[in-house]
Amino acid sequence: MTYVIEDYYATVDSGNLRDATALLAEDVEFAMVLPTGTNRDRGRAAMFDYLDGRPQVNRKHQLFRVAADGDLQFAYGAVTENDSVTTGWFVAAMHIGADGRIDRYQVSFSPDFALLPAQTSSEGARA
Repeated sequence: MTYVIEDYYATVDSGNLRDATALLAEDVEFAMVLPTGTNRDRGRAAMFDYLDGRPQVNRKHQLFRVAADGDLQFAYGAVTENDSVTTGWFVAAMHIGADGRIDRYQVSFSPDFALLPAQTSSEGARA
């Protein structure tokens, strides 16, 4: 079984941002808590603009933990660039609407704090 949250990050990482944002409800609400501040907005177009405006690097989301409870899905992982440099760790939560699309999305990113001890960060597990 795969979760929508896994599909979303895999599609973002593939570079196909139109397909990634198609997984979102048209009026999705999102909050991204970043070291530079919180980016809070609404709408699929706003999310596309954010994703498309990021620096062009080979960015990947490595999911170490994924869980679901009803209509909420969660992920914890690392962000890497150029297949070698870990730029930080993230915790994400998404609410999945009745139509199967993500209608609320919150993520926090830290460049210097990992939840898992370094020796276990490459393990994958699902709850």
